[in-house]
Amino acid sequence: MRKLISSLLCILLVISLLSTFAFAGNSGEIGMIGHKGYSACYQENTSESFRMAGEAGFDGVETDVRMTKDGVLVVNHDAEIETFDGKKMKISRYTFEQLIAQPIKNDYSDTELYLCSLAEYFDICKEYGMLCFIEIKEYLPIWKIVEVFRTAEEHYDLSKCEFESFELLVLLVARIAFPKLNIMLTTNKYNLNARIALLIGFDLDINHSGIDQDVVDKFHKKGAKVCTFTVNDEEELKYVVSLGVDFVQTDCFFSANVA
Repeated sequence: MRKLISSLLCILLVISLLSTFAFAGNSGEIGMIGHKGYSACYQENTSESFRMAGEAGFDGVETDVRMTKDGVLVVNHDAEIETFDGKKMKISRYTFEQLIAQPIKNDYSDTELYLCSLAEYFDICKEYGMLCFIEIKEYLPIWKIVEVFRTAEEHYDLSKCEFESFELLVLLVARIAFPKLNIMLTTNKYNLNARIALLIGFDLDINHSGIDQDVVDKFHKKGAKVCTFTVNDEEELKYVVSLGVDFVQTDCFFSANVA
């Protein structure tokens, strides 16, 4: 395993030196990213939550990718869904048709909502011109990771996507498969993985409790972007804005002009 990781790191360093890819964000401005859509007011990771994020003016939306029993890529944070009548269904054990046979639980209104496919997520992001922050929540075979971004190319624009994960090895595989893909390590603090990500040239998505000016400056000096999550308090927002972060993930909607 160590030899494999060492080989991957060498390949990644070469790729990083040979290719640079500027993320299509808001240059000079902070991008407000809806965490699982507009999840403070609408059921998270649903088409309604994504659409209302677009209507509210979010610059992008973050979502979580999982796979059904029959290989359909869907978006949901947890490994299972809960239907409107309280039945829990593990996504990996049911087909897509079975999972959308009845509405999911809606904690906010009586609107009928259904499990959202990854393709529909990209279609909505395209409709509103939003950035796509995509986290794979479970192990997927390499060809399915590739399919995630093939779907982005077919339904939207790969340059509008940022692939994020806590798993550094998954990110290394994604970069090899898509050398120009925007890659972002997700972490709760500036640790060894974050140092490796900095060396390779990955972007950083860090918990707001683990961020400071030194971390932001390190990544900016490498030409990398910095995102922080999940900021739902205005004072916390003012702090991370003062550090000069590029993106803020939030359940709420704030004006970026808070500082």
